[in-house]
Amino acid sequence: MIYPELYILRHGQTVWNAEDRMQGWLNSPLTPKGQMDAARQGEILRCIDLEGFEFWSSPSGRAVQTAGIACGPLAEAVHTDIRLREIGVGDWAGRLRADLPQGTGDDPYLEQYEMAPNGEGLAAVETRCRAFLSEVVRPTVLITHGITSRVIRSIVIGPAALENSDIHGGQGCVYHLKGGVQKLLT
Repeated sequence: MIYPELYILRHGQTVWNAEDRMQGWLNSPLTPKGQMDAARQGEILRCIDLEGFEFWSSPSGRAVQTAGIACGPLAEAVHTDIRLREIGVGDWAGRLRADLPQGTGDDPYLEQYEMAPNGEGLAAVETRCRAFLSEVVRPTVLITHGITSRVIRSIVIGPAALENSDIHGGQGCVYHLKGGVQKLLT
């Protein structure tokens, strides 16, 4: 499938990111660094002609707060869609990662999302992201989360989108996806 041009932002650093807690569908506010991350994303976007673009955000407070800082001066409206929220981590929401079982494979950090009791799982995130993307017909700016961004970028670009990708990355930068190519804007 061919997708319209996308710019993807991950929300800025939150209090729980700084504490290394699992957030999932719960929320934690942006830290001062997180507010600076969002401001930096806004600086990047101001250098781009976004005429005709739609703006969509996860409804989670941290994403909406990031959208307000980064996109508020640029967007006539920022719409929300629950399909852009972060992966659900079930019983592990709010818990410190260090207190949870660790994965043993190539990416133990990512494995924790699959191990979370009553969690959503990556396959379910992919299903809802594909449903959202099937409705995107115009160039779009997305404000979302780390795992959701990874899944969207993998759907649009393929596995190459995640090569050399830091799971913690994305705060303070913007991913540009166009014509099957991903560029990291910093």
